[in-house]
Formats: sequence, structure tokens, C-alpha cells
Amino acid sequence: MTNKIKYEIEFPIHASPKMLYQYFATPSGLSEWFADNVNSRGKMFTFIWDGAEEEAKMITKKMDSKIRFKWTESEDDSSFFEFRIQVDELTKDVSLIVTDFAEEDEVEESKMLWENQIGELKQRIGA
Repeated sequence: MTNKIKYEIEFPIHASPKMLYQYFATPSGLSEWFADNVNSRGKMFTFIWDGAEEEAKMITKKMDSKIRFKWTESEDDSSFFEFRIQVDELTKDVSLIVTDFAEEDEVEESKMLWENQIGELKQRIGA
């Protein structure tokens, strides 16, 4: 087993935390920007890209604040991916913090993928 490296990327987003949260916590929200299609049964989410399916379990959910998923294929390691909404106390600026894990030689590629995905999300919500 190879060790995955944890990394975080922060994206400023002009949207209310409540509205933003819907895009991570619901299959319909996720399928608008993250995958071609998303289905859920309880805590299990199925993400579909180009006909290929990946399953993840929702392991943490905090209303309008954060949501964490774990890919079922990586059950034997401590990796996960998480969307966390952070609001600056003073400026009220909203940031989305994405936490994910990748192999050492895939971190940059993985970050670029997230930047594309979040770019898609920002377009969707007009942020």
C-alpha cells in the first residue's frame, strides 16, 4: 500500500454557505458540477463519470458547514475528501476548502482537477 498525501485547497466563493452546501450534500447538487450523475441511498453515494461508477460513503455531515466522503475502494487507508465552508468573521467572505488525498506524484494533477471542478461549480452558481 502506498502512502497518500493529504492536501487542502482554498477557493474564495461568492455565495451563501446555505446555498453552497446544497451543492455538496445532495445528489442533484453534486451532479450539477462534480459528476455526470450522482445517486444516493442513505449514506452511500454513487458517482458516475462517463459510465464508470465510484462509490463513496458520507462519513461526516455538518449542516451548511462541511461534508466528508470516503471512497469505498480506499477503505483500508485513512483517506477521504471533504468540502468545508468557511466564513471570515470580519469580512463575511466565504471560502470553500477542499481536503483530499493523492499519491505523492499525483498531488499537482489532483489539485488541477479540483480547480477545474470548482471552476465548474462557480460557473453554475454565478460566483
